[in-house]
Amino acid sequence: MRDDGGKPRAFWGVYTVTTDIAIFAPEPLRKVLEFIRRRFPSFLKWNLLECGTPITIVSPPITQSSNVHRASLVAALARSLREEASKRRSLLIVIRDFEHNSEDFREDLAVHGYHWIEGLPNTYLEIPWKDPQAYRDAMRSYYRSKLNKYRRRVESSGIRVERQEDFADLADILCAQWREVHENAKEFQREVLTPAFYREFSRALGPDSWVLLFHRGEELVAHALMMRDGPMIRWLYVGRNRAQNDGIYLYIATKVVDTAIELGAERLEMGLTTYDVKMDLGAEAVPIHMALRARWGWMNPFVGLGYRLLNAVPKPGKRPVFKQQAAEETP
Repeated sequence: MRDDGGKPRAFWGVYTVTTDIAIFAPEPLRKVLEFIRRRFPSFLKWNLLECGTPITIVSPPITQSSNVHRASLVAALARSLREEASKRRSLLIVIRDFEHNSEDFREDLAVHGYHWIEGLPNTYLEIPWKDPQAYRDAMRSYYRSKLNKYRRRVESSGIRVERQEDFADLADILCAQWREVHENAKEFQREVLTPAFYREFSRALGPDSWVLLFHRGEELVAHALMMRDGPMIRWLYVGRNRAQNDGIYLYIATKVVDTAIELGAERLEMGLTTYDVKMDLGAEAVPIHMALRARWGWMNPFVGLGYRLLNAVPKPGKRPVFKQQAAEETP
């Protein structure tokens, strides 16, 4: 969006993505959908026009100058998205993602017919500790012993970990590991990565991106992709050579936390899904909202209700992982 003099005042990214509109369906409905999709694989998987980030980095979907009038900005955004959705023949338009600091957009978007809906919550770990040992010492005994048990079990199986900043040459292997996790995911499937994503991620971000590589002997069995974003570190993706429930995921998560502490981060974003593991490590869930509307006006009143009927978003509660938390919660 430019002003009358042609100077850029705001920008937003727009893309199309095929998404399961019952992505957060409760278990009984999910089983019904699995049965139907054996015959009709694309049932309730629609082409959406989205405004935001095409990968799961949670950030305001719009970047703007400080003196831009928000109502005017939203009007321009809504108009451009309707036009683009018509060109792309996208049935639904989604603007994502809004955390608590973006609530001001809610009323302005409602003027243009957008429904304010919940998405999967994000998870964050605030980091006040000087080193990983101080982090573990701050835990209550139940959570610390659980963490240590899994660490000992995984490390005794011969797993070793290294951090690597330049991983462009591993792009094909890393993408294959990511795809193994993605194709076996039960909670969430959305964007589809390619080797080029890993390759260019490493090259473009340089020392602000890295992978944790988990080896057993000479075999690379898993990885975690991370990046620095100012004082925060984001954990983006995980990959495995074989999808299995063997305790390695919790070990990966603990090493991600250790790395963020060692690198001096103030906050670690741990992402969506696998909430039990992340909550046991002290993370807190933060609600995320999206704005949704149909391209066709006659259909739009039913969109918000239909989405809420199809989807049940988890609401993980905060756990008293740390001694200080437990003391504060004691009456």
